[in-house]
Amino acid sequence: MTSTDSAQTPAKAPAKDPWDLPDVSGLVVGVLGGTGPQGKGLAHRLARAGQKVIIGSRAAERARAAAEELGHGVEGADNAETARRSDVVIVAVPWEGHGKTLESLREELAGKLVVDCVNPLGFDKKGAYALRPEEGSAAEQAAALLPDSRVTAAFHHLSAVLLQDPDIEEIDTDVMVLGEERADVETVQALAGRIPGMRGVFAGRLRNAHQVESLVANLISVNRRYKAHAGLRLTDV
Repeated sequence: MTSTDSAQTPAKAPAKDPWDLPDVSGLVVGVLGGTGPQGKGLAHRLARAGQKVIIGSRAAERARAAAEELGHGVEGADNAETARRSDVVIVAVPWEGHGKTLESLREELAGKLVVDCVNPLGFDKKGAYALRPEEGSAAEQAAALLPDSRVTAAFHHLSAVLLQDPDIEEIDTDVMVLGEERADVETVQALAGRIPGMRGVFAGRLRNAHQVESLVANLISVNRRYKAHAGLRLTDV
């Protein structure tokens, strides 16, 4: 190689900082199942951080009543309208209605960034235990049912009690985010980071969602033994 050839060789671009996340402050976030404990808690925290939030329910009146209770500019609508009006849609419905709900909203969720935070769990006398959906996980079921949406998984390990407590300023936890496209994952990480004390961390592709969803059964056991509202922190990241 001549010196001229060497001079024309383009310099390698520096690696992207994994913590260089996009500005998501202008995105509208919809929460399906927004009248339930987890959905309502997430809506409260995001709206309190300045995000525009719409909570959805099968009954619009119920959603509007919950939105009025939350304040911070939160709006309520039925699930279909919530999906249509939102840029990012968090799925926080009960596992039992997960598939049916998403199937009915396939058209409204087309082109949307969908964040599934549903944990397929069963309960018996020994406590909580993980269920294994046919598709592998709730997130993978969502991806199968919503072929025209960009599906990610996040917000699984959060205490609904802490999320809804207005006297708690910060939520001390990490959020494991899974997805197929880096840009989508980073958007969800950035949303998590809007909530004081919270941090979004990339944790793999959707095929790894089952382990993340299943860990909630362990956290429930921790909480029952220690009378706590345990979260998750990842070290050395």
